[in-house]
Amino acid sequence: MIKNILREILFFLRLDITKNLTYDRMSRKLIRQYVGADDNCVDVGAHKGEFLKYFTKQAPQGKHLAFEPIPQFYTDLKRRWGKHVLVYPYALSDTSGKSEFQWVKNAPAYSGLKRRKYAVQNPDIKVITVETKRLDDFQDLESSIRFIKIDVEGAEFLVLKGAKEILKKDRPFVLFEFGLGASDYYQNTAKELFQFFELLDYKLFNLKDILQGRKALTFSAFENHYKNNLEYYFLAAPK
Repeated sequence: MIKNILREILFFLRLDITKNLTYDRMSRKLIRQYVGADDNCVDVGAHKGEFLKYFTKQAPQGKHLAFEPIPQFYTDLKRRWGKHVLVYPYALSDTSGKSEFQWVKNAPAYSGLKRRKYAVQNPDIKVITVETKRLDDFQDLESSIRFIKIDVEGAEFLVLKGAKEILKKDRPFVLFEFGLGASDYYQNTAKELFQFFELLDYKLFNLKDILQGRKALTFSAFENHYKNNLEYYFLAAPK
């Protein structure tokens, strides 16, 4: 019985890893497609800096920002990228202040503002206090932001609401995660997020569709992806 359960867990973990590798490959293509040499990019939930490598390679003359509240990751990012990227130890949200943060030490990619179900047995969680900021608080770049990546384990909509003025002013492309098992712990719905972008005159795509030149998602298609966990990475593109 235990062996069967373990096999099932490993099967779904392999599926998740394969899907994430596919998203990573498509994300690199999108960055090459939409980011120029002197464009500015933002990495929200920078983790170990995978996307910073893509941003600095594609836009070596750009001014990039990275946000990562896990202390050891922030310190490492600052050491590795501090000469080329503005690295901050904040958890971006829709308000500025203080918040508890669930640092999953044995699976840090699942860390976030709220506790949720984790795809690891016996998660080792350390609750730390982090400073929260809005992305709209960082509007001092000499030129506009071109591309934003957000991966914050369910708090993506909070980050977006805290970036509303930048979205209105700069019209950046936004690569973001939004899926069941994470965003629902923040009481977000597919309808609320879709309407948020609709009011800002943005279109939503899954990554494969925009790379293949297909039409933007309708609300029913987006909701279907969300409710059935078909896709959980999307690109918001200004109309």
